[in-house]
Amino acid sequence: MKTIGAIVNVKKPEAADTLKRLVVKAKALGQKLLVTADAAALLPNLKPVGEAELLEKAEALIVLGGDGTMLGAVRLLAGRATPLLGVNIGSLGFMTSVPEEELENALAALVAGKCALESRSLMACRHKPAHGAAREFQALNELAIGWGATSKMVTLEVTVDDEPVTAYACDGIIIATPTGSTGHSLSAGGPLLHPQTPAFIVTVVCPHTLSTRPLVVADSSVIGLRVSNAPKQLLFSSDGQEHPLGQGDRLEIRRSPDQVRFAHLPGYSYFAVLRQKLHWRGSSLL
Repeated sequence: MKTIGAIVNVKKPEAADTLKRLVVKAKALGQKLLVTADAAALLPNLKPVGEAELLEKAEALIVLGGDGTMLGAVRLLAGRATPLLGVNIGSLGFMTSVPEEELENALAALVAGKCALESRSLMACRHKPAHGAAREFQALNELAIGWGATSKMVTLEVTVDDEPVTAYACDGIIIATPTGSTGHSLSAGGPLLHPQTPAFIVTVVCPHTLSTRPLVVADSSVIGLRVSNAPKQLLFSSDGQEHPLGQGDRLEIRRSPDQVRFAHLPGYSYFAVLRQKLHWRGSSLL
């Protein structure tokens, strides 16, 4: 490995200091570090490159930020297999698995080929509006539907492989990947899934019946969703990127043929991350 790219959340107070440490360590390891204009503006003497050059030349991307910054890096990759190493200078940091104080050790491990690489599934979504052309999106975390100018409920019809599931009267719905199981779906009462579980989660937000529970569906299936009644303008969010959704619109969700590759420090444990981030107590493993 000779060339590394950096994606930086420049709004974080620690961004400039952390990037400076990355520059110093990359130079010590004989690595060429590529950054875009927003990151280069944080430090003197850094020469920026365009996103196209960054994606073409970087053999791995170091992401300095939180989970939102990681989601932005995934969108930037657009299906490329370039590994992502997330350094947490955010808050929760389920995906940015490297603590900020471990930055130098993580970069050295990455260059030496000692990091473990883990593939994560992506969700492919096709939006078919009642009027207009279809659009396609990819998401690592989730597709979330809801919001609006009033508090009135909507009715959303859900199918799995063209078989009707039910019509939910609710405030909204979240379709999550295993990676996204620690995101909005968890806040709405959804289950935790290990990242390698081949499944989607269907979590209904404030359903108008107490018998509704989250549904786990194999990711080999196609989930269909139709807005059958919407007394307000809806939005659907694909990993935080918002788009309008109207009555009669349809969504099709399936597993994408693309994947994302995360790089982790040696000894990384998903369950250790859960224990730390969710403040689990009472375990003999602690």
